This record gives sequence, C-alpha cells and structure tokens, in this order.
Amino acid sequence: MKKVTLFQQARDYLARQGLLEMGMLLALLGLVGSVWAFSEVADEVMDAETDHFDATILRAFRQPGDLATGIGPKWMPTAVGDLTALGGTAVLTLIVLIVIAFLILRRKWASALLVLCASVGGTLLSTILKSFFQRQRPSVVPHLTEVTSLSFPSGHSMLSAVIYLTLGALLARTTKDRKVKAFFMLTALFITVLVGTTRVYLGVHFPTDVLAGWCAGTTWALLCVIVARWLQKKHVVEPPGESAPPSTGD
Repeated sequence: MKKVTLFQQARDYLARQGLLEMGMLLALLGLVGSVWAFSEVADEVMDAETDHFDATILRAFRQPGDLATGIGPKWMPTAVGDLTALGGTAVLTLIVLIVIAFLILRRKWASALLVLCASVGGTLLSTILKSFFQRQRPSVVPHLTEVTSLSFPSGHSMLSAVIYLTLGALLARTTKDRKVKAFFMLTALFITVLVGTTRVYLGVHFPTDVLAGWCAGTTWALLCVIVARWLQKKHVVEPPGESAPPSTGD
C-alpha cells in the first residue's frame, strides 16, 4: 500500500478546501507576514526600543526651530486634516453603509453581511489592541488636531487598511483584467498609506503606531478576504462578479 505522508494529507486537505489557488496562497502568506510584522513592532515598542526612531520621524515633519508648525506650505496642515478624515470613523462608516446598501440592492445578502462583519470586527479589534497596549499619545511635538483615545496601534491606519483593502479586494474580484485589478488594489493601498502618513504629520501618532495599525489592519483584511473566498468555494457567498437572480414578485 502506498504510504501517504503528512505533507500529502495536508496538501490534499487544502486542495479540497480550495486553498491551493495562487491567490489564496498569496493571501495566506500575507496573513502570516502581517501577523509576524505586527508582533515584531509591538515587541520593540513594549521594550521602548523605538523611542529614538519615533521622535526623529515626528520632528522631521515639523519646521526646524518651530515644532508647532508642520513642514510644507501654509495650506498643508489644512489639506492634511482633510485627508486624514478618510480614515476617520464618520467617513469610513459612511463608505461602509453605502457599500452595504449597494450590495443589498443587488441582493448580495451574504456579501453585505461579510462587509459589515469585517468593519465591525476591525473596529472591535482596534479597541481591544489599544486597551491592551495602553500607549499614550506622542508628546514629542504639539498635536495639530485634537485626539482623545490611546495611541497604539493607530486606529485610523488600521481601519483604513481594513476597509479600503477589503473593498479593493472585493472590487478586484469583479474583473478579469489584471490592470484593473492592480488599479483597485494600488488605489486602496495608496489611500491606506496616505491616511497613516497624515497621522504622523499631525503629530498624534508615533510612526510605529501607524506601522502597527497597517499590519493589524492588513491581517484582518486578509483574513476577511480568505474567509470570503472560502465561502464562495462552498457557494455560501456569491462571487462579487455575479448578480443574484431578479425577483419574481408581482
């Protein structure tokens, strides 16, 4: 009788679950990598080994000799304040509600529920992580906007990654054109990076807060994408590119 190795058994199981596709493998690798990166950043922060790095970057965003003024032209702080709102609770909530409403209109009930769970779950995870690490906001430079919550990880950065990367991945599933797929994902990534950068410019987050927020948000977004793809394989969730059959009501 042919001997079946543990590796072969694992491979066969993953194949049956639809987890051996290239996209799924990349998502799984990204998930592992983002978890590892977050744990490394968190460990360095807890040991206070990033203090010098954080302070140096924060000061680099301020005018030499005037830490209360951000670098760039006079309109820059206002523009940065507008852009940072892309990762704020109000804007993200509005975006999520619009997306859910659209999915409901298309009768994609399970997809709408997944978007809702991804958003709510990401918010809860951000709150839990902040409460666990209890890191206070930076005092290296004056804040250019008002903040009240804890600092690590950055909620704006994390939730931007959760929402925009998840939506980017869902949109990418609606087309077979690789250029369009890349456009969706690069746009989501750009907005995520932009929001995190504004938090450092405003002096309300350490750079490591933002980095950890990106890692945690990417982890959650990838987990949601993996679950969604797995459910699609099981025909529990319809693929984003497919529409539900029209209603036959009177």
